[in-house]
Amino acid sequence: MIILKTGRELEIMKEACRISAGALKLVGEAIEPGITTGELDRLAEEYILKQGGKPNFKGYGGFPATACISINDEVIHGIPSKERKIKAGDIVSVDLGASYDGYNGDNAATFAVGEISPEAKRLIKTTEESLYEGIKMARHGGRIGDIGHAVQKYVEERGYSVVRQFVGHGVGTSLHEAPEVPNFGNPGHGVRLVNGMTIAIEPMVNMGTYNVRTLSNNWTVVTADGKLSAHFEHTVAITSDGPVILTRA
Repeated sequence: MIILKTGRELEIMKEACRISAGALKLVGEAIEPGITTGELDRLAEEYILKQGGKPNFKGYGGFPATACISINDEVIHGIPSKERKIKAGDIVSVDLGASYDGYNGDNAATFAVGEISPEAKRLIKTTEESLYEGIKMARHGGRIGDIGHAVQKYVEERGYSVVRQFVGHGVGTSLHEAPEVPNFGNPGHGVRLVNGMTIAIEPMVNMGTYNVRTLSNNWTVVTADGKLSAHFEHTVAITSDGPVILTRA
C-alpha cells in the first residue's frame, strides 16, 4: 500500500532528510586516504545523534552499522570496519539515513579519493546526472516507469548499465515502503505518481554488466565482473509544484 503524506508529515520528513543529508555531506568531506570505513561510520552516527535523529540503517534487517560504505566494485551494502582503510584512487559509495519523530530520510553518493582514473570520473558523473534525469520525471500524474526509463536511457546511451536486482523505493514511517522505483522501465507504465508520495530514487550504475552477486557476509553486493560501480540517491516528494528533493544538503 502506498502511503501519501500530509503537509505536516512532509515537514517532519524534511527534518529527517536534513539530518540524513548533513551526515552524508560530513562523511564525504572526511573521506581521504588512510581513514577507515569504521571511522567514517562513527562520524555519521555521532552527527545523526547530535542532530536529534536516529541512524535508521543500524539494526535494519540486522545490518550492523549506521552507513553502508562500498568501495570500487562494491555496489551497495558494504559493511564498515575498523580495519579497512580507504586508499588513494578508490571510489567510495556511502548510503545512509536518519529517522526523526517516526519518519525517515535516505540518501547516497559516490566520492572520489584523491586522483582517480578518467573512466571512474565519467562513471561517477554519469550516475549522478542520471539521478537528476530521473527526478525530473517524478511529477504528479506521471508513472514510475517514466523515472526508470529516464535513468536507464541516460546511462545506457553512455555505455554503462543499471543494476536490475536492487531498486529505489517509497520512504516514510518505514525506511522502505511501496512503491518500488526501478532504474529501468518503460515510460507510461507502472504506478501513477500523485501528490504526497515520497520516494527514494537511487541509480546504481555499473561500468560493465548489470549483473551482481552478494558476498558471503550476506550483505555486500558486488559487480559480477569486478568492474566499478557508482551509486547516488535522493529522497524526493511528489508535489503540485513538481518534484522536491528533501535530502539536498
